Amino acid sequence: MTLGCLALVFSSLVWAPAGQAGTGGHGAVTCTGDAHGRYDPPLALQSRETRIHADVRYTCTTAPGRTTPATSSFHAIAPAASCLSPTDATGTETVHYADGGRSVIVIDSATTTRDAGVVLFVLQMGRVTEGRGEGHFVRRTVAAPPSQLPTDCLTSGLRSTQSGVQLEILP
Repeated sequence: MTLGCLALVFSSLVWAPAGQAGTGGHGAVTCTGDAHGRYDPPLALQSRETRIHADVRYTCTTAPGRTTPATSSFHAIAPAASCLSPTDATGTETVHYADGGRSVIVIDSATTTRDAGVVLFVLQMGRVTEGRGEGHFVRRTVAAPPSQLPTDCLTSGLRSTQSGVQLEILP
């Protein structure tokens, strides 16, 4: 289900041509992958400040026909997150590319929506502050179908999520 939801999100985006991001007007880096996210404290019915951490595994296109694996850690704080209301969390993602490069990304705006109240879609915008693509704008799209039963909100809370992620470092 995650891949289907992610395909729907990606098909609605305008794609930038893939290339090597960096200073000097180079093309984009486009990464797609899967994330395992955790909420602390778990999401419940009542809104509260929540820390979000996600570990992501990407495949990144860094030039036409050239891909490299990458991993990242995403950290955010949502000021008022709950099972019932979307949250527009901002934060920091550090991407480590298999070729030895890295990108530190600050996400400073986010828009969250739900499809039929079930699948969570998050569009995040920011910029690269260090490393590959420094100074370039970033678009990050997350599609997260529920990984726990909705009744968990009434008991232990939603502790984690599996999601599809696309990260674009724009030219």
